[in-house]
Amino acid sequence: MRRRHFEILRPVCPVCRPDSGEPSPLEIGQVLAEESEHIVEGLLRCGRDTCQSEFPIFDGVPVIMPGLRVFVSTQLQQILGRDDLSEALESVIGDCCGPGTPFDSTRQQLSSYAWDHYADLDPDEPAGGPRPGSAVRVLERGLELAGELPDGPLIDLGCSVGRTAFALAERTGRTVLGVDVNFAMLRIAAGVLRRGVARYPRRRIGLVYDRRELAADLPGADRVDFWACDAAALPFADGTFAAAAALNLIDSAHAPAEVLKSMAAALGDGGKGILTCPYDWSSAATPVESWIGGHSQRGPDRGAAEPVLRKLLTAGAHPASIEGLEVLAEQEGVPWRVRMHERSVVEYAAHLVIAGRTE
Repeated sequence: MRRRHFEILRPVCPVCRPDSGEPSPLEIGQVLAEESEHIVEGLLRCGRDTCQSEFPIFDGVPVIMPGLRVFVSTQLQQILGRDDLSEALESVIGDCCGPGTPFDSTRQQLSSYAWDHYADLDPDEPAGGPRPGSAVRVLERGLELAGELPDGPLIDLGCSVGRTAFALAERTGRTVLGVDVNFAMLRIAAGVLRRGVARYPRRRIGLVYDRRELAADLPGADRVDFWACDAAALPFADGTFAAAAALNLIDSAHAPAEVLKSMAAALGDGGKGILTCPYDWSSAATPVESWIGGHSQRGPDRGAAEPVLRKLLTAGAHPASIEGLEVLAEQEGVPWRVRMHERSVVEYAAHLVIAGRTE
């Protein structure tokens, strides 16, 4: 965690805020390990006497969650995961665990997302295959549609392994914070930030992976940090950010409408949200009743997602409309490629929406 980001963004306690209604600033309670301006291990603490909740910093990533016990217990393997084993021993673990296990699922996720974010830096990436960088290209299109942004820091919601946060900093010159709830992905992002190296397992086929370790000296990295935060319960005072990116996040969130509400609150006057979504719903990530479209094809919207999202972003158009946001621009069918393994690529047609914060 960069001290500079902590001082600029002034995070507040996500535990006592819903009860008190007033944000209580977090304090740096204890520094256990520090490298340059990065606190690598430590504790943040709520300053309110009646709360005193603590939030740990693991491997340079602060975990500022209202449900800390659940987060740590469900992601214990990712938090305690080692990245110093040889490729051979890591492959033995993968073979022993087998397909469908948490270890295997984590490696597949890291392979797909880190390939898209960093494979353009890989001199050994096979020529003639699918082109990485979909996330950054979609972000760039979103910035074009968004136009001028007000002054202030930016937040990348669901930043994954981090390349879009770096791209935001490079293209805008702003302070950027990337947040996600997947600690294994945040560890890759933090590794790029602190060491200038993108290290990830690239899936060949089945349980066969090749370790990639790529130099990643990215422009704007000095203005970026990565925290573990729930996009539906952001630990910041209202109006903290000038813009928010939420790229292919909504259909991966437990409560998409709450993510939109949280984003609206975090944006200052004139702030803008860059949203993309392929509406690839799964009950494993989002309860069906929380989906934005994708069901109830007998209703007025015939199960389509786009009109429901527009209504949510239009005051009074839906019972759950998000106060303070309106649709400024949109584009259909934005391509987003996800590499599964060397013989499989999934291509999504994402819906890109620019939502503006009304005063």
